[in-house]
Amino acid sequence: MSQHVFKRAGFLAATVGVAGLLSAGVASAHVTANVYGAQPTKGGYAAIVFRVPSEEPTTTTTKVAVDFKADYGIGSVRTKPVPGWTAEVTKSKLPTPITKDNGTQITEAVTAVTWTAQAGSELKATDYQEFSVSFGPLPTNVDQVEFPAHQTYSDGKVVDWNQPTPANGEEPEHPAPVVKLAAKAAEGDEHSNMSAGTAATTGEHTEAAAATSDSTARWLAGAGLLVGAVGLGVGAGATVRARKATAKSGGNS
Repeated sequence: MSQHVFKRAGFLAATVGVAGLLSAGVASAHVTANVYGAQPTKGGYAAIVFRVPSEEPTTTTTKVAVDFKADYGIGSVRTKPVPGWTAEVTKSKLPTPITKDNGTQITEAVTAVTWTAQAGSELKATDYQEFSVSFGPLPTNVDQVEFPAHQTYSDGKVVDWNQPTPANGEEPEHPAPVVKLAAKAAEGDEHSNMSAGTAATTGEHTEAAAATSDSTARWLAGAGLLVGAVGLGVGAGATVRARKATAKSGGNS
């Protein structure tokens, strides 16, 4: 009985360790939209960081485009400079003007932001980059804003991150980056009075928070590696003890 217990313990520990390593890799594979700080509110301004990992082993990421839905009526977008990359904001004429709560009419809305790598700054398979934007005013008639993204590789391959997450919460293979919106702030609240300039300033301060988040992620990944190593070690030790016990039993007989 003890031999079976040892074998099961070793197998379980090794499985947990390997599963931890695999899940850490899967979790970091998607293009995501991240908020470092207060959650954006309906009708307000937002500072968002798009995190883009490069996944192809033999090619590099050369361009990243993020779509802004025209019906959101986003009238202003600012991008934070990224060394080695150029940013281009695309605006499109709206077929019907959108009137914001403050009475402002939006006749031309931002529909895309595209970042293109300069020579030598492309993202390798082990790299990721963060692209910061501040924009608004946000729509007031939705609970979240979705940003379909398109990742172009050096061989011409384009990966579309544009699949909506269904109501059951099961994540699709290529989910679109999403940011949930908080309820519209009450009149006079600091969030409702947030200007585009303030949003841009907030965006500039996200780098430190992003670095903290990245450090935490690296620490968790390290912890996962340690758990995996311990699990494999326990499994190997259990196997050795089981063999010794079997050999000893055979010798006594």
